[in-house]
Amino acid sequence: MQVELLKLQEDVIKNGRKIAIIFEGRDAAGKTATIQHFSQYLIPEGMEYINFGVPTKSESNNWFKRYERKMPKKGQICFFDRSWYSRALIEPTLGFCSQRQYKNFMNKVNHWEKDVIENGTEIIKFYLSIDQISQQKRLRARQESPIKYWKFSETDAQIINKYDIFKLYKEQMFEKTSSSFCPWVVINATNKRVARINAMHYLLNKLDYDEKEILNPRKWSSSIANYSFALEDETFENLTYKQYQLLTKYLG
Repeated sequence: MQVELLKLQEDVIKNGRKIAIIFEGRDAAGKTATIQHFSQYLIPEGMEYINFGVPTKSESNNWFKRYERKMPKKGQICFFDRSWYSRALIEPTLGFCSQRQYKNFMNKVNHWEKDVIENGTEIIKFYLSIDQISQQKRLRARQESPIKYWKFSETDAQIINKYDIFKLYKEQMFEKTSSSFCPWVVINATNKRVARINAMHYLLNKLDYDEKEILNPRKWSSSIANYSFALEDETFENLTYKQYQLLTKYLG
């Protein structure tokens, strides 16, 4: 699949396409590692990894402009490690934004994304999903690791006890922002390796590019009920690849 990814990137460069791929999910869901897996063999000049730190007061008050400045240029693929949807998930969960700011974002994001797409940017929205036990194990392992302890942040410490609050905001996000023109693709990330393969497989089958070879799932993964699909106010979970294909074909 790495060869197919490179074909996709060459098509993006050749035709001046703009692709934004965002990864959302709980802390320790595997967002950064998945992006690294996607990008490890790509041409560096044709891609960008984007991970914002704490917003300034100005950025917090002008949320979409913060991201408009980092959207892909022609011939570029941008990977967002967290995205504008921080305002829908982590920020309200931890009280980093006001309810007024949260509601303003939720009311405007679909229109904003539609404008971005109509101006030529292709957007893929991945959500890496893990359960509470998996998150706790991963964060504990991060905290206790002699070589990864530095990755355990104050935010990690706070988020452990806010699983249900985060879940509420996540469900509202899926209900309000998974549109027909820009749906959420929910990947079961309990198994990191399977999650990375499934996300890559979706991307390559979803987007068109020159000399594309349609990829079929490996035999060991084709029957795994590991796929999810969110559209408007419905989330279809524990789908096999065949079921997932049918839903994305007719609903996506």
